[in-house]
Amino acid sequence: MTRLEVRDLTKDFSLRSGLRHSRFRAVDNVSFTLTPGRTVALVGESGSGKSTVARMIARLEKPTAGEITATGPDGRRVADRAYRDHVQMVFQDPFASLNPFHTVEHHLARPLKLHGRARGKADVREKVEQLLERVNLTPAADIAQRRPHELSGGQRQRVAIARALAPGAQVVIADEPVSMLDVSIRLGVLNLLARLQREDDLAVLYITHDLATARHFSDDILVMYRGRVVERGPADEVILNPQHPYTRILAAAAPNPEVRDRSRLTEALAVEPAGGSALPGDDPGCTFRDRCPQAFDACTRMPEDFAVGYDHYAKCWLHPEGGTGPRPGAEGVATA
Repeated sequence: MTRLEVRDLTKDFSLRSGLRHSRFRAVDNVSFTLTPGRTVALVGESGSGKSTVARMIARLEKPTAGEITATGPDGRRVADRAYRDHVQMVFQDPFASLNPFHTVEHHLARPLKLHGRARGKADVREKVEQLLERVNLTPAADIAQRRPHELSGGQRQRVAIARALAPGAQVVIADEPVSMLDVSIRLGVLNLLARLQREDDLAVLYITHDLATARHFSDDILVMYRGRVVERGPADEVILNPQHPYTRILAAAAPNPEVRDRSRLTEALAVEPAGGSALPGDDPGCTFRDRCPQAFDACTRMPEDFAVGYDHYAKCWLHPEGGTGPRPGAEGVATA
């Protein structure tokens, strides 16, 4: 099975306004490991850098710094030319990621042929129908001849999942795979991903802004804010016992019928970053301090990853004495 290691991943974008040039750091020193049979959820609000991480892992963006390494079942590093045999991505919008002029069979047959997974028309058609049956699209022969606009949103996303599995990938990057779907069918797609993970022992990176699905679908959670991982640990521990102020706000924002008074939450969510604050990468301190209700003088310095529980770490100066203190060499690392 394939294992994926991300170490000190950084991505800078150049911005131009007239003659002025500036730099924006979308991802700042992010590290984690994806192991077979487990799911890591990457959560955070829009603009936190989640999708940029996904695009770099899928090699749609080139990292400014850091390393992404895929290791095969034999323990050897996967060669660059074979990387996409092992790592595939499921995009957020299934309609935008499928060519409306081609049939479902074309979308699945192409990766099968390119990656040498099928030869000859009969073999290709058989493998296409097997993929469709695996993602619960039946009758497979009928679905294969349809075009994307003839399918529902949930069916299109199932086709996208089948396409990701077509090359035989063992690492799947799911970038908000249910955010564009109706609420009534989201659970079905998530259950499908969970079943495929168990059957094929997949390593999954699940990107979302929904902490509720992250808790139930993932083993570990990384919380991102403005390009940095601010908290990481086991899913239940991070959601039920959040230790970073930003994670607490996200957890409190999840719908809860037992909570009647949400005035304090409304005030916390209404706080926007102060104008003129340093961009991630240029900011020497905690990037959340201009929104944090508990900010103090130490927040002008970059906090370490402090242990706040078993395999649970928070990048916050509120916990300098928590657990065993900073773990050496574990900057932003989470293992799943």
